[in-house]
Amino acid sequence: MSAAESATAIHRNQVDLLDFIDWSGVECLNQSSSHPLPNALKQGYREDEGLNLESDADEQLLIYIPFTQVIKLHSIVVMGSEEDGPKTVKLFANREHMGFSNVSDFPPSDTAVLSQDNLKGKPVVVKYVKFQNVRSLTIFIEDNQSGSEITKVQKIALYGSTVETADMKGLKKIEDH
Repeated sequence: MSAAESATAIHRNQVDLLDFIDWSGVECLNQSSSHPLPNALKQGYREDEGLNLESDADEQLLIYIPFTQVIKLHSIVVMGSEEDGPKTVKLFANREHMGFSNVSDFPPSDTAVLSQDNLKGKPVVVKYVKFQNVRSLTIFIEDNQSGSEITKVQKIALYGSTVETADMKGLKKIEDH
């Protein structure tokens, strides 16, 4: 059983939100043209350890992920190497059009400092109450483990549920009584 599978098994009803990403709207600022975001985010690519998302001009990355429907985010997996993998990751729910110039103007919905376990695939559980009605997620990778110029991200995976799914389960529970 992989780390991702065990994470999913621990939290029932949490699914990989890959199928709910609106790919036409996904953006990544400061990505290397030869090592773009799909390497870390797309199915198949993110499982290939030889493929990475890499930053370009400096260590920071700003990733915008819109969803095709409203989701509840439960946890996020951000994998990378011990040296140049991401360190400080700030998450923003429903913040449109952020850039490096204004990302520090807004308080993040949650901030994670990635441990070596996280970089190997241990999920970061987010402050669930802040991610109940998420239409888009902005991920700001502020720095990396070693302070080097280039940050390399091997995999990004988002786990949670769709709001519709959650509502349906709630309705069924009421009928059971």
